[in-house]
Amino acid sequence: MSTQLKVSVGQYSDKGRKETNQDFHGALIPPDPLLTSKGIAIALADGISSSEVSQIASEAAVKGFLEDYYCTSEAWSVKTSAQRVLIATNSWLNSQTQQSQHRYDKDRGYVCTFSALVIKSTTAYIFHAGDTRIYRVQAQALEQLTKDHRLWVSEEKSYLSRGLGINPQLEIDYESLPVEQGDTFLLATDGVYEFVRPEFILQTIREHPDDLDAAAKAIAEQAFRQGSSDNLTIQIVRVDELPGKDASELYQQLTELPFPPMLEARAVIDGYKIIREIHASSRSHVYLAMDEDTNTQVILKTPSIDLRGDPAYLERFLMEEWIARRINSAHVLKPCQQTRKRNYLYIVTEYIDGKTLSQWMTDNPKPDLETMRGIVEQIAKGLRAFHRMEMLHQDLRPNNIMIDTTGTVKIIDFGSTHVAGIMEISSPIERHNILGTAQYTAPEYFLGESGTTRSDIFSLGVIAYQMLSGKLPYGAKVAQCKSKSAQNKLVYDSLLDDDREIPAWVDEAIGKAVHPNPYKRYEELSEFLFDMRHPNKAFLNKTRPPLLERNPVAFWKGVSFILLIVIVFLLNR
Repeated sequence: MSTQLKVSVGQYSDKGRKETNQDFHGALIPPDPLLTSKGIAIALADGISSSEVSQIASEAAVKGFLEDYYCTSEAWSVKTSAQRVLIATNSWLNSQTQQSQHRYDKDRGYVCTFSALVIKSTTAYIFHAGDTRIYRVQAQALEQLTKDHRLWVSEEKSYLSRGLGINPQLEIDYESLPVEQGDTFLLATDGVYEFVRPEFILQTIREHPDDLDAAAKAIAEQAFRQGSSDNLTIQIVRVDELPGKDASELYQQLTELPFPPMLEARAVIDGYKIIREIHASSRSHVYLAMDEDTNTQVILKTPSIDLRGDPAYLERFLMEEWIARRINSAHVLKPCQQTRKRNYLYIVTEYIDGKTLSQWMTDNPKPDLETMRGIVEQIAKGLRAFHRMEMLHQDLRPNNIMIDTTGTVKIIDFGSTHVAGIMEISSPIERHNILGTAQYTAPEYFLGESGTTRSDIFSLGVIAYQMLSGKLPYGAKVAQCKSKSAQNKLVYDSLLDDDREIPAWVDEAIGKAVHPNPYKRYEELSEFLFDMRHPNKAFLNKTRPPLLERNPVAFWKGVSFILLIVIVFLLNR
């Protein structure tokens, strides 16, 4: 028996009689170690006909699932990995609808049905929402493994009751079942399965054992001939070889990775040779290491052994690697691809030759305005990458920002990042909303409120303020304010009090970014960055000195003229 999972996949998709193909499909068979730790994934999505953007939703759902699933930690189960990816995708699709002209008409928004099959070791895992279907091919019949989520209001009329993007929260069916060598699965949209008899499907698969693509095409063409007016998409997956029992034990080990031992210089762990410890705290240990395969320096981060009994901490640690893998930005720390079998729990990222922003501010206590702008703009580019993925960083501070030798600024820590939808998952794990550093945390968090992109803008504004003044806009008072009334009494300490040549409109822009009330802050990062470079007329009028100071002669001429009018009026009464 083979020690590795092997499958054959056949796929076909066509727009049929429609103008646009709103279906999207894909399959991914990764190399080891991902093949062993994550398995093989097949996904299919079908956009709803009433929406002109549903094909975008279908493509985003399938591509997002196939890419993001393999970014999740090897220590997560298939169920946890897939569900979290789908919840994040659902939140993104729903937010796109809410930001579009279709926010009050979900049937025209970014909505699609979705089915996915993950085969790992000797088990198949099914994830499903909508009316696409997954079947298991039996000798004489097709066994439907999914349930159609469609509500019928009459014999002719029905509507989709569940799918991706419909609601902010996602309800998805899940099932796992054992797999045997030779098992064949079929994924299809309603444009196919409603128009082709099971007997034809079974016969066609038997006639094309060595060319499943041809079998898929033949089945779709038969649906077209039988009058299908919808898009036509079908996927056929056959399990050719299964891993042996020894390999099954390996899968169990990979989903329960142990904590690594305490590491010292010259120690080797999974092909990484430790050079030295860079940072140690009660929460983690960070090492500079050498990848012996590529001969490149990397950063290896291990969890604290003292917290191995804390489920919330472990959940955050595992989330950190997934988040890093999902984001692609020059201003966000890049994780290293895992090319070898992992025997312990750790995170490997690129090594940045540089210093933290905190150290940089110590070395440059009075940077000029243009330097500050340049650094803030680079941080904002990294933040945008989070916000585009419906994520909040929640712990933006100088120690979590690096500046390398080329002057490139990067956000380096994701331990507090909030992923849309994930915190709403029902879990026995106790979670804490306030995870960032108090001096840079937005005031609303201390009231127990959820954060928004404005919360990250607050932290960025505090950093900009600190770079120019060496101080914090409210000192340590924000964390002490546990009520709205207390927060309303916070007074912004203007930068203009310092002996620095800072334009008043820049001070106003930073003041707005760090306003205690989130609804009085900037809504978008771009607005803050624009006002940092271009005088906002509202700020100019607000900060403009009185006429008496700007032009005393004109002031007194105006007063004299008003008095003259008053005297003339009194004399003529």
